[in-house]
Amino acid sequence: MQFAAEGGGPDAGPAARLGPVRRATTAEPAVSFDQFYAAHFDRLIVQLYAYTGDMAQAQDVVQEAFARALPRWEKLRTYDDPTAWVRRVAWNLATSRWRQLRTFRAFARRQREEHVNGPTPDRVALAAALATLPATQRRAVILHYLSDMSVADIAAQEGVAAGTVKSWLHRGRAALAAALADPRAEVPDV
Repeated sequence: MQFAAEGGGPDAGPAARLGPVRRATTAEPAVSFDQFYAAHFDRLIVQLYAYTGDMAQAQDVVQEAFARALPRWEKLRTYDDPTAWVRRVAWNLATSRWRQLRTFRAFARRQREEHVNGPTPDRVALAAALATLPATQRRAVILHYLSDMSVADIAAQEGVAAGTVKSWLHRGRAALAAALADPRAEVPDV
């Protein structure tokens, strides 16, 4: 006795076993895959939609099941109910996607448990002040102070002289100092 589902040998469980194969006789008209697809596609989508609750997922798994049936059509069309084979494959695909989604959600929950503190007011102020600098000064300040690059390395990367980078750093620091100065701080009389 043969079984209709892939891997549905004698040791397979009842969910994998779909029933015995019936060979078509010469008197029976041969059904083309296109006819089979047209006759059963919509009905299978409705069934899988009821199972998954998601129309897009139902369409995807049914389409995938038919794609897997196409290269096996000569064998499948001899089954008593080739629709049962396609339905079982689609059902297994939907179940597999649920398992993958469950694993993903568990992973995402574990990742969300690590709380990262938000930026401090000082960081927000620094980011806002950096955004006001011209692009060349901003890059020089970031590369020098945050990336620990030397003036020579920045000059080589930017394709300019070291003196130009020093000028950008000086102007950038001065602009940042002015932007970050506390307006409530007492200004000494000069």
